[in-house]
Amino acid sequence: MEGGNSPSLQLQQLPLATAAVSVQPHADSFSYKENLIGALLAIFGHLVISIALNLQKYSHIRLAGSKDPRAYFKTKTWWCGLFLLVLGELGVFSSYAFAPLSLIVPLSAVSVIASAIIGIIFIKEKWKPKEFLRRYVLSFVGCGLAIIGTYLLITFGPNSHEKMTGENITRHLVSWPFLLYMLVEIIIFCLLLYFYKEKNANYIVVILLLVALLGSMTVVTVKAVAGMIVVSIQGNLQLDYPIFYIMLVCMIATAIFQATFLAQASQLYDSSQIASIGYILSTTAAITAGATFYLDFTGEDVLHICMFALGCLIAFLGVFLITRNRKKSVPFEPYISMDAMPGMQNMHDKGIAVQPDLKTSFSYGALENNDNMPEIYTPATLPIVQEQHGSKGVSAPPYRVLEHSKKDKLPRFSTALRPEH
Repeated sequence: MEGGNSPSLQLQQLPLATAAVSVQPHADSFSYKENLIGALLAIFGHLVISIALNLQKYSHIRLAGSKDPRAYFKTKTWWCGLFLLVLGELGVFSSYAFAPLSLIVPLSAVSVIASAIIGIIFIKEKWKPKEFLRRYVLSFVGCGLAIIGTYLLITFGPNSHEKMTGENITRHLVSWPFLLYMLVEIIIFCLLLYFYKEKNANYIVVILLLVALLGSMTVVTVKAVAGMIVVSIQGNLQLDYPIFYIMLVCMIATAIFQATFLAQASQLYDSSQIASIGYILSTTAAITAGATFYLDFTGEDVLHICMFALGCLIAFLGVFLITRNRKKSVPFEPYISMDAMPGMQNMHDKGIAVQPDLKTSFSYGALENNDNMPEIYTPATLPIVQEQHGSKGVSAPPYRVLEHSKKDKLPRFSTALRPEH
């Protein structure tokens, strides 16, 4: 009787077991835990990177303002910044293995927030409270908006998770949505590169769009490489798949070309413009690539997607306000000023300088009016000796300066020796 009832009992227990497997009550909580781990690693990494870059900058500034003959790489401050920079990059790299790509990429706004706060803390000038608020009100508002946007991104970020195995990555790589996306991106990249190289379209949007398109492929490959390394550490070796090395090579190549275009943009435009526009374009391109390759928003409801988009827009606005409030850097003057050389004096004609002094115009040899300059900064003038046709007994200097009119753009100099009579 017990033997007859046992098959029926086993058949009755099978649907319950199947239902338990399909529901997976702890799967959602585990995925949210992974999201939180990835977000915290990304925030930690960007904070440490911001501190590291400011430490290295402080090391350069301190050496430039002192008589220390040491090179920058021989100082403890610079090496401390380098160590923190590597630590921060490792934190950001590992964050891609836990959370979706579309959640990690917008969190780079944390680096902009940290840089703004560090810049305000280390100000050496003394401000009155009203002047301080007037000067940095945009930075405070931008930081607040960026923090609100970051909170919305973490709260309503995508919650799709899968193990980064070689089979899954290969399946995503040959899927038709990603192939179509790659085709469109290659066409846009080639058109932008043609206009940039052949038509000299050196617009900031063109250069940063090239950076954004390359960056979208960089983050896709970074997530694949980081995910496969984490899965291998957990016991399922993935390093023997060829797709791992293909992704690794693509990650390094796109990162190098991305840095090249960023260096070209930094030579033409201000760093604040590059930071704000680059963040907006790169984040948009990376989220699109993540949604296409890894299907980050599959199964998400409309409310979560809308709130995530709102968080991105608020973070964009916050970063724009923070970078808009930065001081523009003074362009480097590619000449040695005459008054900076010991024992050398400038040639003047009634207060109009031929050689521009320090902290004046950018163009070499431009005439500069020095009427409003303090007397202490005005270089001494050489007396103008008019050409004389005197007698033989009158001594003459070994050179003479011909007088010129104000209509002439530059004075005429004659250094020929006076012939002996």
